[in-house]
Amino acid sequence: MKLVLLPGLICLLLASIFAFAQAMPNTSVPPADAADVELEIRQVEQFLPKLPDRGAGLFLLAHDYAHLGKTEKAFSALQECISLDAGFDPEGDPDLAVLKSNPKFNTLAERVHRRYPAVHRAQTAFVIAEPDLFPEGLAEDPRSSMLYMGSLHFGKIVEIAKDGTVSDFIKAGQYSLGPICGLKVDPVDGSVWGNTCPDSGVGAELFHFDSGGKLLKRFSPPTPGKHLFNDLVLRGPDEIYLTDSLANRAFRFDRKSHTFSELSLCRTVYYPNGIALSDDGKRLYVADAFGILKVDVKTGGCHEVEPGKSNTVSGADGLYWYKDSLVAVQNSLGSPRIARFRLSPDGNRVLGITILEYRTPFVSSPTTGAIVGSKFYFMSNTQIDNLKGDKILDPSKLEPVRISAIDLGP
Repeated sequence: MKLVLLPGLICLLLASIFAFAQAMPNTSVPPADAADVELEIRQVEQFLPKLPDRGAGLFLLAHDYAHLGKTEKAFSALQECISLDAGFDPEGDPDLAVLKSNPKFNTLAERVHRRYPAVHRAQTAFVIAEPDLFPEGLAEDPRSSMLYMGSLHFGKIVEIAKDGTVSDFIKAGQYSLGPICGLKVDPVDGSVWGNTCPDSGVGAELFHFDSGGKLLKRFSPPTPGKHLFNDLVLRGPDEIYLTDSLANRAFRFDRKSHTFSELSLCRTVYYPNGIALSDDGKRLYVADAFGILKVDVKTGGCHEVEPGKSNTVSGADGLYWYKDSLVAVQNSLGSPRIARFRLSPDGNRVLGITILEYRTPFVSSPTTGAIVGSKFYFMSNTQIDNLKGDKILDPSKLEPVRISAIDLGP
């Protein structure tokens, strides 16, 4: 009997081992983007000693090391980051899930959640039935309170009336636009300016439509190389300022001469994204992965906004000026949040923070928004993690797009 059973047991054991090996991640095989991630690690390590917001650099390092399977280095960076009490949440970052086998991981996450409990203030304002829109930029026409929203997937722009009626302002394929990111409406004539933001870095454009949706002009980047025009602000009738996330630059665009000029910033920026202008037009704020820079528009002087102890202004995807403060959609903290930063009179320091929405379904994947009166409208569930290039990764996970609103108060 043994001669019969033993080979059967061996086969069963080998099959079990093979099935277990198939189920386990193969940590010996580096991810396809390993070279890019290694490069990012080297760059972040160079920035780190000079960053006033050290937690932002440490959290990105933890994320990158975890992505490469270097768990010891990832956990070391994460521990140092969490010790700063700035609000980075390891439980909200899928790449950091590989660290959960470390018994200290839950302790770190619980520390963050005690220090920064969930905050819920938002209410659903509009529901867009088109689930595969994958929206990005959001802008308001101050003359009509109409909202305009761009689509990464279809390269189109929809308009949303005050009663929630949705229609196409620019139809998919109408002008062969790329994925839409930043949008702004000229308050004088109602024309719409916007950016295209291809992940490939090829084909970025600044475009201009009249109030009826007719394409007036489109402008390509001023230099060779990869470009991703992200967000933008209009300053009067003559100037536009915009971020270029892949070129790691911010530009001024002259609306009369149709020329770009690079802004001189006080440090190297890394994936610049949100951008805001003070109501008087004198201060420009440029956000990147590690913080926010303030630029004096008249003199060109630049100053890093000091976040203060136990605070972070990093990773502002959307950035907006509101009554001597900045409203930010921060989506690189592990768990996204909407926050308002009250600034010093000179605009150089954060005096206080109010977290407006955090760790709720209303900030599942927010990116940008628009301030209408005293309310901040923002996209709660852009679902952009489910889109790679022009391919939807899992159509079964698509859901209607929700635009939420928060009352900012005084």
